[in-house]
Amino acid sequence: MTAPGGNATEPAPLATHGLGYDRVEPDWAPLTADEAADVLGGPVRLHWHSPRPLSAAAVVEHDGRRVFLKRHHTGVRTLEGLEEEHAFLRHLRSRGAPVVDVLAASARGEWTYEVHSLGHGTDLYQDALSWTPFTSVHHAREAGSALARLHRAAVGHRAPARRVQPLVSSFRVFGGPDPQGALAAYAAERPALADALRSDPVDADLTRWHLPLHAELAPLLPELEPLWTHNDWHASNLLWDTTGGGDTVSTVLDFNLSDRTTAVHDLAVALERNVFGWLDLPRGHRHVSVQHAHLTALLEGYAAVRPLSEAEAEALPALLPLVNAEYALSEMHYFHEVTRSAANTALARAYFTDHTRWFTTEPGRLALRQVRDTARRLTASAHPSGRKSGGGPGGERAGSRA
Repeated sequence: MTAPGGNATEPAPLATHGLGYDRVEPDWAPLTADEAADVLGGPVRLHWHSPRPLSAAAVVEHDGRRVFLKRHHTGVRTLEGLEEEHAFLRHLRSRGAPVVDVLAASARGEWTYEVHSLGHGTDLYQDALSWTPFTSVHHAREAGSALARLHRAAVGHRAPARRVQPLVSSFRVFGGPDPQGALAAYAAERPALADALRSDPVDADLTRWHLPLHAELAPLLPELEPLWTHNDWHASNLLWDTTGGGDTVSTVLDFNLSDRTTAVHDLAVALERNVFGWLDLPRGHRHVSVQHAHLTALLEGYAAVRPLSEAEAEALPALLPLVNAEYALSEMHYFHEVTRSAANTALARAYFTDHTRWFTTEPGRLALRQVRDTARRLTASAHPSGRKSGGGPGGERAGSRA
């Protein structure tokens, strides 16, 4: 697609991250200096283009300061949709969380723009793909601790769940007692997704693979307290302070997928994004690597800051195989309606089933046993006298959300 205000003489990145290991031609034309100058109101210099595929973003110098500028199509984010994320960011900053400052948001024709301050720290995973691991056990543990601190800061943000839009990692299909009915309602609100599902339905797979896991999760849902969460906790969304004796997370980036879910949902996303080598799944289930030491370290880091309740510890191994399925539906919505890529729609459809089904294989069951045993051990150590809350907001339960 053509960038607004484009200048053909400007250098631009040739490719972005795809849905596998290879770089691909971008769906969204890179930001240009002319475009950035129009948005920011004066001369600019572009320093870096993000390789991420679902929007166009760059580090831009303007008026002696570097900022992060991101462009979305209005089919993905309206100003109202961005405000949902920005309100969450403002709440987190008010609670001392290490997140960027929202400087501006604007709309121009079919595009919306958001401007953020640059985060503090080093981007050690600048070119890392999603579903690729941390470089050390220490990083996995620190990421777990940072996620727990973010969850503590998120308490008290009582905005409702997000409006209907693509590319949000929500908890609507599996967060209640009737996933089949919830899936029908979810698709009905998204006509493009409903159209895609008519061509490639998921009902049989939902019954075979997802519902047995949901049956284990359902009795625990009333004890999972709703919380606004990040929902895209992977290594490249973290900046690191490398000046001390060991690297620590200094800034959390990219809240575009955030929504009102639960803390344990977000923890499951963090494991799903960083521990399992999903990019090798097309080669067969035995090729999916599992970073077992990272899995334990991430959970230990998290529990050291925010111990899991017994209900959360029991829910985690049931939720982990389901946590990507709903986001896969949101990606189907995006690829079918916005970028109109049949190939990527089909790949997102495969993710809906294949990630969940992998957990029924021998290596998948082994990973779930490790999650269950580690979560139970950490919870028993933190709460030796009985079931305790995991520290979310009181008075609300996941199963009672509208």
